[in-house]
Amino acid sequence: MSKKKLPSKKERKASQQRQKRNQRILWGGVLTGVLLILVGVIASFSTQPVYAIDPANPQLVALGQQVYEAQCAGCHGPNLEGETDWNLPSPDGLIKAPPHDETGHTWHHNNDYLIESIVKGGARLPSDAGVSAMPAYENILNEEEIGAVLSYIQSSWPADILAQQSRR
Repeated sequence: MSKKKLPSKKERKASQQRQKRNQRILWGGVLTGVLLILVGVIASFSTQPVYAIDPANPQLVALGQQVYEAQCAGCHGPNLEGETDWNLPSPDGLIKAPPHDETGHTWHHNNDYLIESIVKGGARLPSDAGVSAMPAYENILNEEEIGAVLSYIQSSWPADILAQQSRR
């Protein structure tokens, strides 16, 4: 039988150093993987819709006009004028479609409120405000279209009204 040669002190030290290095690499990889997973999970929960609203952007305003004509003008009027006597309830008790030009109250609300009104429709109103027939558009219009509609509406407002609304 042959004797197995025992590693020298130098060889044992080199082997231990390789093991430590491999462990550091392994733990570094595990830690990196965990961090990447955490970043992905956090990012998936924190993505908020982005509604670009810019009444000075001609392309956005043009898209907004197309969307408005197709989706909104039937109730709010082709010229943003709203229903006649919009501030009085309709015979069935529903809130009428208000104007979106400077004669109405759209500009009295901040953009977050207006976005929520489009997304959720009349259901977003508090019960003491009355019942609105406005449909929810969250499954009809995308973020770009909603921002474009508001850009189109706001592009019709005089500068002083636009400035007041932007401070809300």
